[in-house]
Amino acid sequence: MGFRGVFVVMNPPHPDLGTTLQTRPTLLFRVRDWQDGDSWDEFHRLYRRLIYGRARRAGLCHEDAEDVAQEVFKRVAETIRDFDLNPDRGSFRGWLMQLTRWRIADKFESHSPSAERVPHAPSDDGTERRTSTTDRIPAPAEDEDAWDREWREQLLATATERLARRVNPKHFQAFDLHVRQRWPVLKVAAQLGVNPASVYVISHRLTKRLAAEIALLEKQWA
Repeated sequence: MGFRGVFVVMNPPHPDLGTTLQTRPTLLFRVRDWQDGDSWDEFHRLYRRLIYGRARRAGLCHEDAEDVAQEVFKRVAETIRDFDLNPDRGSFRGWLMQLTRWRIADKFESHSPSAERVPHAPSDDGTERRTSTTDRIPAPAEDEDAWDREWREQLLATATERLARRVNPKHFQAFDLHVRQRWPVLKVAAQLGVNPASVYVISHRLTKRLAAEIALLEKQWA
């Protein structure tokens, strides 16, 4: 099922999205409008790999990991409008980690017919709270650290993709070869047929732009 397909069964959002979208026009709050396809595409590009990668590392197969990602996105779509109404909810990224952990646990549980089925109860923040004692234990610090490392990796990958779409392709190639692949300047210049000084200038300029893209994404989606 395609990414957009998870939303077709839902009722349309209320046309009045409230003042939050007007006063906090970040991507995180623009996705509260289900009709804002560009923001949802950006959200999907950034977080799908994070969720899918976590599910795969937990031991799920490709199909099950894809299901986990779709289920998490569906849950976000159902609850994002009220995300900022509960100050105890914490960061969006932390909340998403909990949703992902629960969906991974659900997927493993669904493949174990003999396992005890644990009822779900809606929590006061709109997510589902599992009643199993082990599932109510907070994620250990090392798990949160791993999630943050994976988030940083996906943030860098997404920012790099955005940069590549927005700059001259030859300039990005020079930046990629010199900064990311660590080719010597003279080798890059010879490969691309440009002045060595241009390689320095392009690399410096795009390194600053990449840092700006990362900072913007972190502010919008954290």
